Amino acid sequence: MDAVFVEHTTTFKTHDGETLFYRRWQPNCPTDRAVVLLHRGHEHSGRVSHLVHELGLEGFSFYAWDARGHGQSTGARGDSPSFAASVRDLDCFITHLCVTYNLSPQNIAVVAQSVGAVIAAAWVHDYAPAIRCMALASPAFDINLYVPFARGGLQVLHALKGNFFVNSYVRPAMLTHDKARAASYANDPLIARAISVRQLLGLYRAADRVVSDANAIQVPTQLLISGSDFVVRRPAQIKFFERLGTLEKEMHILPGFYHDTLGEQDRQQALEKIRGFIRLQFARHSARPSLLEADQMGATKSEAEALSMPLPAQSPQGLFWRGIRAGLAIGAKLSDGLKLGVRTGFDSGSTLDYVYQNRPSGISMLGRYIDQQYLNAIGWRGIRQRKQHIQELLGLAMQRLDNRGIAIHILDIAAGHGRYILEGLTSSDIRPVSVLLRDYSDLNVQKGTLLIEQNGLHDIATFAKGDAFDPQSLRAIKERPSLVIVSGLYELFGDNTMVDTSLSALASLMAPGSYLIYTGQPWHPQLEFIARALTSHRDGRPWVMRRRTQAELDQLVVQAGFSKIEQRIDEWGIFTVSIAQRSDANHVES
Repeated sequence: MDAVFVEHTTTFKTHDGETLFYRRWQPNCPTDRAVVLLHRGHEHSGRVSHLVHELGLEGFSFYAWDARGHGQSTGARGDSPSFAASVRDLDCFITHLCVTYNLSPQNIAVVAQSVGAVIAAAWVHDYAPAIRCMALASPAFDINLYVPFARGGLQVLHALKGNFFVNSYVRPAMLTHDKARAASYANDPLIARAISVRQLLGLYRAADRVVSDANAIQVPTQLLISGSDFVVRRPAQIKFFERLGTLEKEMHILPGFYHDTLGEQDRQQALEKIRGFIRLQFARHSARPSLLEADQMGATKSEAEALSMPLPAQSPQGLFWRGIRAGLAIGAKLSDGLKLGVRTGFDSGSTLDYVYQNRPSGISMLGRYIDQQYLNAIGWRGIRQRKQHIQELLGLAMQRLDNRGIAIHILDIAAGHGRYILEGLTSSDIRPVSVLLRDYSDLNVQKGTLLIEQNGLHDIATFAKGDAFDPQSLRAIKERPSLVIVSGLYELFGDNTMVDTSLSALASLMAPGSYLIYTGQPWHPQLEFIARALTSHRDGRPWVMRRRTQAELDQLVVQAGFSKIEQRIDEWGIFTVSIAQRSDANHVES
């Protein structure tokens, strides 16, 4: 007997207050298992509603949203503040479903198509959710624009005139052989036929990043490729599959299928594969491979080792990077930011404080221009966004502690100059009982103490010298913190034993229910430039970083005794800021 589903429609508020519409289908028997359906670009949840019955998955509830700017959701049609905002929308949607319907991420499967599949892949890559599995149909990793140099042209026009919209060239008959479905697409008033260039370029950038770094994805993944797809190119899909980090992956090429894989005339071929994959994943014990030894073996370890190897001095690459370093040395004579980086290290607390202030300075107009270009580097833009995210989650944690009547004692174990936290405190209506900032550097302690005075926080805040990786030193802290911040520290050290030691010491210091704010750097577009051209605060050595994927970092946090609650990431996918709660068997927030 076929399952009977009852459809309901409702809305939820996403991270910036926009109201997103979604449908849910409950089976006639209660279940804690769910499938989340993500529609193609231009479309809406009504276009995937047929899958609820056609997938033949009894014992599952189904949920499908209208993405921001689509269908009955709010937002400008075909637009979003950024592609990253759309990815965060999905994170908010899943969180909403878990809280509202008492679901667990481990019991959620995602089925997504085209642009929706890229959103899903970026979400899994960036946020490392513990969902059971995902099935991606014709992911739009590389849209075929047909016009030569179209992407580059759109980038130039976007830089010159700002955001604007382009209409899709895709005709209904190019999507599916199913004439009824093609006709319904042509006549559907909720189809958003235009897409903003901002969203389109963001889609391309996110797709490039996720495909190149798919090794970070540990969620079991099924990939369905339409064999006669006129809309997206296949090579990027193949590359994504080959690089996927999960061992539980399968790929199927469907001959003759057009782009609308799950709406094709013979779509049962695709649906049978999805049905089998989801049933198989739910029949297995849900467990992710341990990444706790990723510092000893694996892709990011090999990547860091390759960047650590000196280049032959007379090789083309060696000469190239020697020239880059020479250019930076010349620039440091004019640019104050470059000069500071050369003197203290480009990863030092002094350099970060300079980047936070973002005020170009140097000798002459040329020096200030060089400094402006330096401060506009994508990594430094990401650092400033990270500061905003830390301050946002700092405010969130203090509000939650205040609501629960818990005294707010803040500890930052590697604060640099402490500007990000001190400015966050001065802008908050909630005043902590105490704030202890620590750092290993005497200079940072001196500068941070001065900032405390300048921000008028000397009555509650102190700055002390301390080693963030010395458990004895951490456990000797007298005031038990209810909120701990670790910012920009663990990213600098690839050794997981060091990070685990630090986190374990913090966990022993913190009461159940207290909060940990921690940062990560799962990806960076300039790793080689940093390693070959910039120096670290550690004895002026090359600044070589081992990337730690979000999944790896979260596993270290969980192992130490914390439960992750929320996460932020910049629009370029470089820096993450997460908040976790010290685990308590009786209570952990959703």
